[in-house]
Amino acid sequence: MMDEAPSKASPAPTVETAAEDQAEAPQPRMSDHCTNDNPLDTSEVATGEIVKLADVDIYVSKPADVASGTARLVLLLTGGTGIMAKTNRIQADHFAQEGYFVVMPDLFNGDSAPNAAAVTAHTENADLLETIKFKAAEGVKGFMIDMWLARHTPENTMPIIEKVLRAVRETYADTAYDASMGVLAVGYCFGAKYVLRLAATDEIVAGVAAHGLLISKEDIAGVKKPVTLACVENDIFFPDEVRDEGRKQLQDNSIDHELRVYPGVPHGFAVYGSYSEEHIKTAQRQAFDQFLEFLNKY
Repeated sequence: MMDEAPSKASPAPTVETAAEDQAEAPQPRMSDHCTNDNPLDTSEVATGEIVKLADVDIYVSKPADVASGTARLVLLLTGGTGIMAKTNRIQADHFAQEGYFVVMPDLFNGDSAPNAAAVTAHTENADLLETIKFKAAEGVKGFMIDMWLARHTPENTMPIIEKVLRAVRETYADTAYDASMGVLAVGYCFGAKYVLRLAATDEIVAGVAAHGLLISKEDIAGVKKPVTLACVENDIFFPDEVRDEGRKQLQDNSIDHELRVYPGVPHGFAVYGSYSEEHIKTAQRQAFDQFLEFLNKY
């Protein structure tokens, strides 16, 4: 469970309104919040375990006080830091503490997104560190991230998710969770796109997504299951025009949906982590509460 909200209020998230601009979205690179495990100034310890199903490593977090076989299943899809990031594991645990049986697969087969440490190692191995200045180093990082994204396309990622869902059903259905209630999906950053793609199928009954990366208008237009989105104001990784057109598509298609825009927070804010700014901490709790309220409806 998240800590109690701080006394200093953060700017309230806004419900998105209609917009006219329908320009094509740029293709930005991932932000640092997607590729670095935000340091934790906490003694909180991840309580789940990693199992292997269908040759995929999966972090499993179980509710402590729910009778076996009665919990709801939550499929949690991470950002680029993957299942080894402590922040993602604790985020999964927080959903489990709310009574959900959580499975969080390794979408990247151990190949998490390049971060600052990886860039430094790359430049050292190339014997260029002494000559590379800040901008050049950022260029190396950008190139490495672009190459990483090229390895983890929808064509490579969706089959992993689909086989994990099959394996989870075969292994845990009606023993660890109630299969009759269907699957709920949660996605952050990289994973948010795939929640929307799942919501275009019958694999899930509802989905929630935070600060999505590389989401297209087509991803949202295909949605046919209820969804809620936690978005960042002026987020270059999920541009306003894509967000606004997506909201219009959901309305036009009569999809049960909710879209909240959080001002003054960084991309990646909704994943559990340590921030010094009180308004970011508050927004993080608000997004978690937004997700819980929506999931509890289904």
